[in-house]
This record gives sequence, C-alpha cells and structure tokens, in this order.
Amino acid sequence: MPAGAPEPRAAQPGQQHAPAPAEPAPRTVPPLEAADHVNESAREIAAGCESLDALREALVAFDGCALKATATNLVFGTGSAPADVMLIGEAPGRDEDRQGEPFVGVSGQLLESMLGFVDLDRNTNAYITNILPWRPPGNRQPTGAEVAACLPFLERHIALVAPRVLMFLGGTAAKTLLNRTEGITRLRGHWYEYSSPALEAAGLGPIPAMASLHPAYLLRQPAQKRAAWADLLAVREKLDAGPRD
Repeated sequence: MPAGAPEPRAAQPGQQHAPAPAEPAPRTVPPLEAADHVNESAREIAAGCESLDALREALVAFDGCALKATATNLVFGTGSAPADVMLIGEAPGRDEDRQGEPFVGVSGQLLESMLGFVDLDRNTNAYITNILPWRPPGNRQPTGAEVAACLPFLERHIALVAPRVLMFLGGTAAKTLLNRTEGITRLRGHWYEYSSPALEAAGLGPIPAMASLHPAYLLRQPAQKRAAWADLLAVREKLDAGPRD
C-alpha cells in the first residue's frame, strides 16, 4: 500500500455494503423512429383534408406536436384563398398566440404596411401563415422534430391556398421549404421553384418562391428594410408579369 494511503475500513459485525446502483434501462423506441411515425401519420391526415376548414380541424385534433400542450391557441392562417401571394413565417409569437391569428403584433403591423404599398392585403389577395401553428415556449427556435411533425400540414396548406407566388419570411421558413442550408442573407433576393408531394397530388406544378427577411428582424435591424423592399418589389413585378388564373 502506498505511503500515506488510508487503510481500508473493516466491515463491522452485521454491517452490509449497499448494493451498486442499477444501470438505467435502455430506451426501447429510438426518438427518430417515433418522429418518423408522427410525420407519416401527419402526412396521411393532411392528405385527406379537402378544404382549409378541414385542415384546421385536423390540426385541432392532432396531438403529434408537443407545442400544442404549451400554446394558448392554434394559429392557423388568414387571408384570401386562392391568393396572389402566400407569405410563410416561422412560428407564432406572444401576440399571435393570444389572438389565434398570424402576424398581428408589431412585426405584423410592419408587414401589413409593406404589403399595402405594393397593393397586397390579406383581406383581398394575400394569405399569411407560419411553418408552425403553435408558439414555441419563450419564442425559442423550433426543433427539427417540431418542424417535421407540422410540415405535412403546411405542405397541404400551400396546395389548398394555391398561390401564384410564395414568399418565405426568415431563415427557418426559407431553409425548411427550399431544403437549403444557407442563411437567409444568402437565400434572399433570389427566385426559386417550390414543389412538394402535396402539390403534385393536387395536380399543381411548382410555384415561384422568393426568400426574404422576417419583419421581426427588420425591427431589430432597420437598415435591412431596403433589402426587404427590393424582395417585395420583385414579387410585385412577378405578379404583374404573370398571367392571372
């Protein structure tokens, strides 16, 4: 025994050593399998919805996203359908969660003002929604599992609204729907083609899509409004140049 090391204590008569703690039982269902199952279930439910009202009711009954339990209200979407342009953000904020309607807070007021200058309005020719219909706690970034659970409903949402042009507001919306990894400052200002199995099932072709900055970001970085204006003007020009159905 090394010098200075304490000698082991002898067990006293009748004394028993405590058993070693048991190893935790292994998980029987990997999280990825569970997420895949939820995604497939959501896709089947969404595909069966033949109207926006039916899609909304399906989301009310859907329990495959944990955000539903912490949100105050379902925030579905609002506007004119079919629409000239469908704008899609990330997720509801505090005001939207309270009122059950997308883009009603300060950022929504900015968006409404900007749309008005290019003759777009949610009451006549625009439709607005989010990737997620429920607010993440504290406005945190949505997780991949949360987005995957809700994405089939959004894809069906787009097919039912059947917009002439799509506009993705912010990095989460743009990267998710364009299946890209670049940041929003690299993605914005360019035209893309959005397609999905839901569009194909509805007999619809790809839809022109523009990525742009989220209004909440513009409130924090006012100098970036010029870039957002350029994107919105490009959308207006696309609408004016294209045929109306």
